[in-house]
Amino acid sequence: MHFLPEKLDDYVVSHSQDEPELLQQLTRETYQKILQPIMLSGPYQGRVLSMISKLIRPQTILELGTFTGYATLCLAEGLQSNGDIHTIDINEELVDFQRKYFDKSPFGEQIHQHLGSALDIIPTLDMTFDLVFIDADKPNYVNYFHLIIDKLNAGGVIISDNVLWHGKVIEPVNTKDHSTKSVLAYNTLLKNDARIETVLLPIRDGLTISRKK
Repeated sequence: MHFLPEKLDDYVVSHSQDEPELLQQLTRETYQKILQPIMLSGPYQGRVLSMISKLIRPQTILELGTFTGYATLCLAEGLQSNGDIHTIDINEELVDFQRKYFDKSPFGEQIHQHLGSALDIIPTLDMTFDLVFIDADKPNYVNYFHLIIDKLNAGGVIISDNVLWHGKVIEPVNTKDHSTKSVLAYNTLLKNDARIETVLLPIRDGLTISRKK
């Protein structure tokens, strides 16, 4: 989604950092070979994720929803030298694609892939996190929050993607549209949970930053 006029949006993008060559390659191959390539974070949002991660300098990152690994690599750019990122996805067909690009990057040994349902995998991760990125199935956003909030370190940050859900959050609610209802419930939860402070940014399809107190 674009909330700015196209020319102004182009100006914003052109005056932001360029994406690394490896991510350009990943994008090209994703569009050539993978269904729904629009799920990529893309160069502008990717640079936003990279900048946030570099500002936080996390020791541990958790990512829910890997897809082809674009956002994973952006987030990894801010890792401490001995840090780790754990990324979870349910699509086994993408594992080798992800790993190819992870291993081409400087962060290959720091990126740990988990295949399966995040609802099952998160409770098995015996660690806490400085940064969490949620970009998975929308009906489970609230469930993911409840699973990760106690694993988030004080001062840690949750970044949530697609929180404007193609603008549907301000349209009349279709009772059969479970994804939109779930995003609405999630946005309300982030606003009202006393353990965090939240700001919703109109970046692409909506990006919320929530910091644990």
